[in-house]
Amino acid sequence: MRTLLYVEDNPANLMLIEKLIARQPNIRLLSAKDGNRGIAIARASLPDAILMDINLPGISGIDALKILTDDPTTAHIPVIALSANAMPRDIEKGLEAGFFRYLTKPIKVNEFMETLDVALKFAKTQSARTDQEQKT
Repeated sequence: MRTLLYVEDNPANLMLIEKLIARQPNIRLLSAKDGNRGIAIARASLPDAILMDINLPGISGIDALKILTDDPTTAHIPVIALSANAMPRDIEKGLEAGFFRYLTKPIKVNEFMETLDVALKFAKTQSARTDQEQKT
């Protein structure tokens, strides 16, 4: 069982992701409505991957990403941006900030599912690498 945390303040977007993830019996979905709550949930539950909106109440998705990557307990978690900010410069800024991938809204279902699969495989590899390092 893999865990995905979705940080999103728009109920319609959250509902769409809930429907997509419901088709994946091996993925458990957690959600947060703002960046600060997302950080708290990420630290408490250590999800395998995080899906992060950019425009959030409180702190932005980019600021939340920085906090997560600066924290050794969450730094290894791949964070995927999912944003309506779809201009090439927005995408470039997001990737430069350290997002694992940058997806735009409206969601392209196949691209989303493929990206999620890549992120979860990456997380599994990172987890195995960490386990191996702790044994040596």
